[in-house]
Amino acid sequence: MQDAVETDFVEQGRRLFAGPCDFIFASAKASDLPPAGPPEIAFAGRSNVGKSSLLNALTGRKTLARVSHTPGRTQQLNFFALGGAPGAERVRLVDMPGYGYAAVGKEKVANWSQSMRDYLKGRASLARVFVLIDGRRGVKPLDEEMFDLLDQSAVSYQIALTKHDELKAAERAAVVAATAQTLAKRPAAFPEVIFTSSHSGEGIGALRGAIARLLSERNA
Repeated sequence: MQDAVETDFVEQGRRLFAGPCDFIFASAKASDLPPAGPPEIAFAGRSNVGKSSLLNALTGRKTLARVSHTPGRTQQLNFFALGGAPGAERVRLVDMPGYGYAAVGKEKVANWSQSMRDYLKGRASLARVFVLIDGRRGVKPLDEEMFDLLDQSAVSYQIALTKHDELKAAERAAVVAATAQTLAKRPAAFPEVIFTSSHSGEGIGALRGAIARLLSERNA
């Protein structure tokens, strides 16, 4: 029965992400945030983790989020309307600035960090943050700092590992186990770890299904 339920959410997620998805807003500081509306699903991660590629894979589009060979290009919170025309969308996707790119000036990094903190504080429409972790590297200190911020903000978050296609099967199992162990004592962390690949499509259906399940629970 449980497998049937999960399969249903995967199908719901497929249909949701097959619908329209449009860029609607960019915010560089708290005063620029759009009014709260439908549930928001945010994506965070290190600057070179493959966040833009994952967003494109999720939505089945090649250019929804700009993919650059220069990490750190996302310099603001970018909002996308998913599942309906802007104003009637079912959910908003939020592409957050990447963190941890040393070549970006300290002042700019501080501004990005503050904009993320402002967004996370008291944003009632924020349903969950998916923190992307490079599966080849595992959880690093900068990722732990993001977990700390999310825990302190009481924002639900879940880990999506990337680069599934670049690891062997035994390595994948080990990194999933290590990541789950890291999250075990984190109060705001959702325990399920999803391993994805923007290249092969591995885990994309599961990630869509997790979002569909979350929306269903919020609407229950």
